[in-house]
Amino acid sequence: MRSFLRAIARFLREADIFLLVLGLISTVIGVFLIYSVSAEVRTNGNEVYVQLGALVIGIALFVMFSYLDIDIIADKSGFLMVFSVLFIFTLYFWGYGMEEVGNNSWLRFWGIGIQPAEVVKVPFTIIVAKMIANFKERKSLNSFVSLLQIFAVFLVLFGLILVVSADLGSALVYLFILIAMLFVGGVKFRWFLLGGAIIAALSPLLWFNYFTENQRNRIMAPLLPNLMDTYSLDKVMWHARQSVQAISSGGFLGKGYGSGRMTQRGLIPAQHTDFIFSAAGEEFGFVGCMFVVILLVAIIIRCIYVGVKSNNSLGMLVCVGLASMFMVQTVENIGMCLALLPVIGITLPFFSYGGSSIVTCFAALGIVSGIKIRPKTARFRTL
Repeated sequence: MRSFLRAIARFLREADIFLLVLGLISTVIGVFLIYSVSAEVRTNGNEVYVQLGALVIGIALFVMFSYLDIDIIADKSGFLMVFSVLFIFTLYFWGYGMEEVGNNSWLRFWGIGIQPAEVVKVPFTIIVAKMIANFKERKSLNSFVSLLQIFAVFLVLFGLILVVSADLGSALVYLFILIAMLFVGGVKFRWFLLGGAIIAALSPLLWFNYFTENQRNRIMAPLLPNLMDTYSLDKVMWHARQSVQAISSGGFLGKGYGSGRMTQRGLIPAQHTDFIFSAAGEEFGFVGCMFVVILLVAIIIRCIYVGVKSNNSLGMLVCVGLASMFMVQTVENIGMCLALLPVIGITLPFFSYGGSSIVTCFAALGIVSGIKIRPKTARFRTL
């Protein structure tokens, strides 16, 4: 018993408890918001239990990853890559969700849904961080061959997600993780300019030959509404406008928990997942929305802070990659809830319903906590 108590005391002393507490507060608030969403919006009534179960698993993963050395995990990057490819490829045979959300992003076993692209974000971050750190150590990061290898890893997973599941939202998160780590890693600006030029050159080809009409309309609606006819604009923006109406009706302090008119009547589709921020806005008002934003910004800043203090490239890059994952999902989710960005189906970290999302988020926090526990001495510093 004493050894168990000593282990707990050691964990509380060494792990990043501040980061864990931020994640717990965010998830618990999310559970209350999910519960508040009316029965019309709930899919089967078990969302709260699924979320709490995922939270328990997430806490266990936080503890486990806190005591795993990131260098040892990164040394298995080849295995992580094989796992990532195979895990996402399973969607080709067993993916579902096309009828409900327009993509095959989920696997379902015994009534439990798993989203491979969500889980693989963490291995992808570690793989790319390891490659960048290795190339930096060899002084070859800015060579064409090195960047081509990094981009090839990204392209395999990015393309696989698009081909087998058509989940553009999740795939774009991988792109922003890659850009953030390359920037922090020290890739020269000329390569970003070249990459931007290539994307700009390929954009018309992708736009007209790959994107469906619905995807094109979703992207254009908040950005170039004048180029769309009224019917198409209203159809695509209906979800976002309902969300904006709910948020604006909450005012400064909100209508009170369980008292949101639109939230309780189920007038906002996917409110427990993609549009959970609108429930916070209607029932807790501007104050509630700002509290949600502050929690997420604090998590992002804490991840970056731990990375800066880690004293080595790998730890820094992993922390920045995971922070960018949280950041891009936060910005995109809140942006689409405010009708400022396209509705592409990205969850709000810790708050939205989704077991895969919660487990992934806490695993990411655990990895950051492990990096905090094991800062490298100055002789390992390569940044």
